[in-house]
Amino acid sequence: MVSKTDNFFFANSIEDIQQKDWNGCVGLDHPFTRYEFLAALEKSKSAINETGWQPFHYFQMNNQKKIEVVCPLYIKSHSYGEYIFDHAWAEAYHRYGLEYYPKIQSAIPFTPVTSERIIVHKNIKDKNTFKIKAAQNIINKANSINVSSVHFNFIKEPLFINHNLNKNLLLRQGIQFHWKNKNYKSFNDFLKTLSSRKRKLIKKERSCLEKNNLKIELLTGNEIKKYHWDFFYRCYLNTTEKKWGASYLTKDFFIEIGRNLSSKILLIVAIEENQMIASALNFFSKTHLYGRLWGSLKNIPYLHFELCYYQAIEYAIKNNIKIVEAGAQGMHKIQRGYLPEKTWSLHWIKNDKFKEAIGQFLDQEINLLNKEKKDLEEFTPFKNI
Repeated sequence: MVSKTDNFFFANSIEDIQQKDWNGCVGLDHPFTRYEFLAALEKSKSAINETGWQPFHYFQMNNQKKIEVVCPLYIKSHSYGEYIFDHAWAEAYHRYGLEYYPKIQSAIPFTPVTSERIIVHKNIKDKNTFKIKAAQNIINKANSINVSSVHFNFIKEPLFINHNLNKNLLLRQGIQFHWKNKNYKSFNDFLKTLSSRKRKLIKKERSCLEKNNLKIELLTGNEIKKYHWDFFYRCYLNTTEKKWGASYLTKDFFIEIGRNLSSKILLIVAIEENQMIASALNFFSKTHLYGRLWGSLKNIPYLHFELCYYQAIEYAIKNNIKIVEAGAQGMHKIQRGYLPEKTWSLHWIKNDKFKEAIGQFLDQEINLLNKEKKDLEEFTPFKNI
């Protein structure tokens, strides 16, 4: 179902929009904003109304009925699967007898990856004007329906803050850990830039393959078969249920992305005596490798670091990929070459009193995170930075 206002629309399913029209606007490079990824989340029943992710995707058309702006949107009844935590805000609302949910969320479900949230067609030159207008349209819609707030998570950069919407949108900062390819020729070339102690640590951890007689397979595209996805899902369940007690993604999700998005997927598999024992799921664009999920059926020390960090670095070097993003959080990534980087989100709060209180909190939080980032950089493993 699609609701229309002037030349912009809100769709209750990605399937209400033509794949060629959506991808024609967002492009084919970034895997998570592509139609195939979002459709897999819905078709697999991983991100639907029943799981607290009611699709509410924004799209805008020109006079020729061509899509020129899109924004993945959801009406949410909880705050799980977002990786920018606002549970304290919800609790404060509750204490004052107010409802924080539902809220509108612009995000890629279960995917803490920075990318454009309001995506303007490449042929449009004045993209900022279109983004500002789209953001205002979304806020106006939120004002007219029963939601408390609008959140744009993991935006590429806080463009809107410098424009007329700065009084309505609150800026929030976070920290992730990314590895950057400084034109390394090999993994050893990367190691040479590290302190002696960190080089020894990484070599010790990487020796887990030889000590346990493990082999590694890197699979992309048609190399990834259905039995690989069956195995990966076993790994995923085994790890997520131990760590979080729940699994957000259904098996059908992995089957769907394997069927329709395998050209953007790198699956790393560890093999012991011809048996697969662990695997890590990555996506990639021309410039980025995104480590997303991993799982193991056997507890082998350092295997997580090998599959999720070191194999990713090696692949990035061999394929001239500039940045590896290994997911949210994880200070332990620093000593393995992943350094702190700022992430951004924008928030519109309908209630004026809570907007003021949250704004003050975010100002303090940004100051603390700037200090934290500076402190973390003191632990860099590199010889010179």
